[in-house]
Amino acid sequence: MLAFVTGATGFLGSHVARVLAEQGAELRLLVRPTSDLRNLVGLNADRVIGDLRDPASMEKSLFGCHALFHVAADYRLWVRDPDEMYRSNVEGTRSLLEAARKQGVRRIVYTSSVATVGFTSNRSARVGTGALARPSRAEFASLADEESPVALADMIGHYKRSKFMAEQVAIKAARSGADVVVVNPTTPIGERDLKPTPTGRIVVDFLKRKFPAYVETGLNLVDATECARGHIQALEKGRSGERYILGGENLTLKQILDRLAAITGLKSPSVKLPYFFALATGVVDEMVTGRLLGREPRATIDAVRMGRKMMFVSSAKAERELGWRMVPVEGALRRSVDWFRSNGYV
Repeated sequence: MLAFVTGATGFLGSHVARVLAEQGAELRLLVRPTSDLRNLVGLNADRVIGDLRDPASMEKSLFGCHALFHVAADYRLWVRDPDEMYRSNVEGTRSLLEAARKQGVRRIVYTSSVATVGFTSNRSARVGTGALARPSRAEFASLADEESPVALADMIGHYKRSKFMAEQVAIKAARSGADVVVVNPTTPIGERDLKPTPTGRIVVDFLKRKFPAYVETGLNLVDATECARGHIQALEKGRSGERYILGGENLTLKQILDRLAAITGLKSPSVKLPYFFALATGVVDEMVTGRLLGREPRATIDAVRMGRKMMFVSSAKAERELGWRMVPVEGALRRSVDWFRSNGYV
C-alpha cells in the first residue's frame, strides 16, 4: 500500500507515518519548503514538496497513492491572522480531498479533533484515578461522544471553528461518494512534539517550574503512538462518513500536574486560580504579548474560555467498531518529559 501522509513533520503526523512504516506501508510524505524535518530522521519515505492550498501540486503528489492520511493542521490557540488558519485547515482540506478524488485514491482518513465534539459545562463527569476503571452507564451519560449535540456556534476560537468547518468538508465529501473516515483524537501526548503543541507546552512549563497555580479544567489525554495506531484501525475498519473519538484517560489539569510531579520529582502547584483571575490574565497576556509584542501568548482568552468545560469523552464507538483500546497515559507522559529534557527544551 502506498500511503500519502500530510503533517508527517509534525507531532501526531510523525507517529502516524512511523506506525505505517512499521506495518510495511510505502510512504509518500508532504513537506513544505520551510518544514522542520527532524521528525523524519530515519524514516524511509518519499518526500514531496507542496502546499495544501495548491490543488495542482496535490494532484501530482497523490498520483498512484492507495490511501491518504490527512493529519496536517494549523494547531494554535492564538494567531495574528485568523484567515491564515482557515486557509490551511478548511480550504486546504477541501483542495486535498478534491485532488484525491481526481487521482482515484481509494480511502481517506481525515484527522479532525475532539475540539469539534459537543461539550457541556457539566463538571460531574468521572475522571481518571490511576486505573482505567470503566464508568457506569449513568457516568457515561455525562461524557461527550460522537452524537453529542454541537454546532459551529459552540466552537470557541479560530482553531476550533476551522477544524469544525474542515470536518464538515470531509463529511460532505463522504456523502458525495468519497470513502472518507473521520477520526477525532483527544489530546495526544508523547515524544517528538517539536513546536511544542499547547499540550506539550504544559509539560515544558511544568519542567521549567512555570506552573505556580492551576485552573479547574479537564482534558482527555491519549498516547500519541496509540492514537496513530487508531488511524490505521480507522483505515481498515472505519465506516465512511463516520466519526471516531480516539481517547485515553479523562484527567483534570491538577491530576495531570500531579502525575508529572510523580514522574519528575518536581512539586505540583497547590494554588487553584478562580476563573475570573485566569480570564484577566488571558486578557492582559493576549494584549501585551500578542498584540503589542507580536508573540504567541502563554495564556489566551479563548484557552481560558475553553477551560470552563471539562473536555471528557467516551471512546466506546471506536472500541466497538475499530478495536480501539484505551491505555494508561503514564508511559506517554514519561516519554514526553524525557524527550523535552533530552532535546534542550528545559
